[in-house]
Amino acid sequence: MAVKIEGLTDNARKTAINELNARLADALALGMAIKQAHWNVKGINFIAVHELLDTVYANNQEHVDIMAERVQILDGTAVGTAEEVAKASTLAPYPTDLVKSADHIKAICERMRDHGAKLRAAIDSTDEAGDANTADLFTAASRTADKDLWFLESHLE
Repeated sequence: MAVKIEGLTDNARKTAINELNARLADALALGMAIKQAHWNVKGINFIAVHELLDTVYANNQEHVDIMAERVQILDGTAVGTAEEVAKASTLAPYPTDLVKSADHIKAICERMRDHGAKLRAAIDSTDEAGDANTADLFTAASRTADKDLWFLESHLE
């Protein structure tokens, strides 16, 4: 049985589900990139970057779960298989030949900036469609991504 959320138009629901699945694909791809960096990083500041990447990954995963659950609340299907994420993600593929911590940080930061911009666009589109709750979810994810980007970029100064 579908959940009927009062005050939410069918257009708002469909817009939110589409935005949620799009941002879910990017967040899952970003998570895989972060883990790729975490597993392969080397350098003088190894442990600091290794542990920071774990924190950034955990922060990202928290929002992944919230996005997927919101799709369900809106009576959609959360799409998060590796095959579907590979097809749907709009983030640049992560290089697998990086080793130096600065190179990994730069590559993750590029993807986080892109992800953050798309989260902000999703805030606007879901709010304009009439789903303030989903817009708020994207706002929280954007705020976390911005803060984690700041932490990572601080290692490049």
